[in-house]
Amino acid sequence: MMNKDQMQGTAREIIGTFQKNFGEIFGNTVQKENGKMNQIAGQSQKSLGDIKEFIAKS
Repeated sequence: MMNKDQMQGTAREIIGTFQKNFGEIFGNTVQKENGKMNQIAGQSQKSLGDIKEFIAKS
């Protein structure tokens, strides 16, 4: 089962991917960079959730 950080991180990563692609399609560099930042933040938050889950199972 996914914990809160894993779910929020995954959602943020998906939103970031959408933002980045939107920025690329429409030539909006700010949107593209914001999307990249959200992707990275989402990946980090998901990794934190993975670590928390690992510790809880140990």
